[in-house]
Amino acid sequence: MGGTGSVDAPGQPPATDTAMILLDTNAVLFLLAAHPRAAPLRAHAGRLRFSPVVLMEMQFLQEIGRGKFTTDNPVDAVARDARWEVDDPPLAAVVRHTLDLRWTRDPFDRLVAAHALFRNWRLATSDRSLLDNLPTHLTLPL
Repeated sequence: MGGTGSVDAPGQPPATDTAMILLDTNAVLFLLAAHPRAAPLRAHAGRLRFSPVVLMEMQFLQEIGRGKFTTDNPVDAVARDARWEVDDPPLAAVVRHTLDLRWTRDPFDRLVAAHALFRNWRLATSDRSLLDNLPTHLTLPL
């Protein structure tokens, strides 16, 4: 079901639900670290979701030694955190949305942005490229 109570067809985006917030990787990291940039997310408690792509990107960042993590296993910390839930839409539908996102070559950004577009949810991010290229009503700048 979509956020408006209508029944959604399988593989189709749900009805508009801008109350949900999709967290970009940097938003998850800000929340984990209790960083001041996560402050705007407090107003959305109970409506925070993240893409499985965030877990993959965090694992990648840890493997290449980029990023500062507050735990030795950030992927497990994210998966267990009660402040948010994973949202796992049909991959084929998300990938279809990536095809028009030619403004980035970052596969993680493409997939997370496409996830937000598919769901029609706001994307919480500090990533300037995402903020500059996604529709303003679908972003929550951090």
